[in-house]
Amino acid sequence: MLRIQPTVHRAVLVSLLLAVMLLLAACGDNKQGGPSVAVIGQPAPEFTLVDLNGRTWSLAGLRGKVVFLNFWATWCPPCREEMPAMVRLRSMLAGKPFEMVTVLVNDQPEKARRFLAKVKGEDLPVLLDPQGTVGNAYGITGVPETYIIDRQGVLRKKYIGAYPWDSEGALMMLGEFLK
Repeated sequence: MLRIQPTVHRAVLVSLLLAVMLLLAACGDNKQGGPSVAVIGQPAPEFTLVDLNGRTWSLAGLRGKVVFLNFWATWCPPCREEMPAMVRLRSMLAGKPFEMVTVLVNDQPEKARRFLAKVKGEDLPVLLDPQGTVGNAYGITGVPETYIIDRQGVLRKKYIGAYPWDSEGALMMLGEFLK
């Protein structure tokens, strides 16, 4: 019968362990070279996207305004649920240094147009992010997700899921950044 010496057994085990550790290290995320994810209290990730009408929008171009950035899709029931309140909020804050922009996620522009017509939000800016680059930069995990960016371009709030945007609480929160 073949017997493995304890020192050989130990050397094989150590070699195997080192190989597994190297493999795991090689497969891990490269945080240094990858895109950063938005962090509350830090500058919001810059973006430049085109809307449904072909107009180019950038976060830098919105500096000086409170930016309400909403990621959504027409196939998402909570997104459809909160959109009428968003349209009302936008109307309530007309004339203030406030800009509401939305980013369509994994959806068709024509479906967005039809849906917005139903909720009287045809003039709401809908930005197209076909590669998901901006969504990835903000670290979205689903839709709807909303980010509030202050006048200096700093990310201040993040909301996951539908929210009653035309409520007193939403107006008070946004009012803090509009001062």
